[in-house]
Amino acid sequence: MLDSVLQKMDSISLEEMSTVKLMNRIDTKYLLNKKILDQLANNWNSSFMVQEIDGNRVANYKTLYFDTEDVLTYRIHHDQHLTRQKVRQREYVDTGAVFCEIKNKKNNGRTKKKRIVIPRSEWGRLYDFPEMARFLEEKVWVTKQPMSPMLQNQFKRITLVNKTRTERITIDSDIRFHNMRNDKEAEVPEFVIIEVKQDGNRESDFKLLLRDARVQQRGLSKYCLGLLLTDETIKYNRFKDKIRYVSKLIGRTLTIPSSMNQ
Repeated sequence: MLDSVLQKMDSISLEEMSTVKLMNRIDTKYLLNKKILDQLANNWNSSFMVQEIDGNRVANYKTLYFDTEDVLTYRIHHDQHLTRQKVRQREYVDTGAVFCEIKNKKNNGRTKKKRIVIPRSEWGRLYDFPEMARFLEEKVWVTKQPMSPMLQNQFKRITLVNKTRTERITIDSDIRFHNMRNDKEAEVPEFVIIEVKQDGNRESDFKLLLRDARVQQRGLSKYCLGLLLTDETIKYNRFKDKIRYVSKLIGRTLTIPSSMNQ
């Protein structure tokens, strides 16, 4: 049913979407499952457009997260620091575009992202490409320790924009993880993460749809979820409630393999 809804919607091109980048924004996250997503989709037609690239309205993404040897950026997130930073590379699989991205979360709730285009050959490496090395030197404040590949994920994304182009909505599902340090894998294909991205915390038609469907605001980082499911050495006590919540959403128990004494 979701595919049918998407095909009936007005579309917006990648070029047109560039006017709604919202690189400095407020993100509001919601967690749900595909059944709820299908129900929501019935109300999209009149108020939203769907991004289309080469005739496709569902895009494939690949992200590679980098971290220090002692997983500093994960620990900062786990310990509930309001100001945090993540370093990643992202491939837009359908177009072949690859970026190095620095994502900053501020203590005022805003998310600010900086990125540069990099060659596909630099995937998995941070410091060999001079332009990327300079970018990291200028933008990374969270640590001066070297960072290396930690976790790769792949997922499918639907991107919507409201007709007035003041907010962008990303809908991620079919999420798979590969831990780059121990080769363990995990997947949660039935799990859905929605982010409503706005320049400010203004009125939102999409948030109203979520409220009417009784979907409450609740966030969970894909990076943190992937590590929780694939790394037995990390601490996780402050994520226990979220893992239980996701397990209830998808109707099966997600197992955290951690052997640490919490």
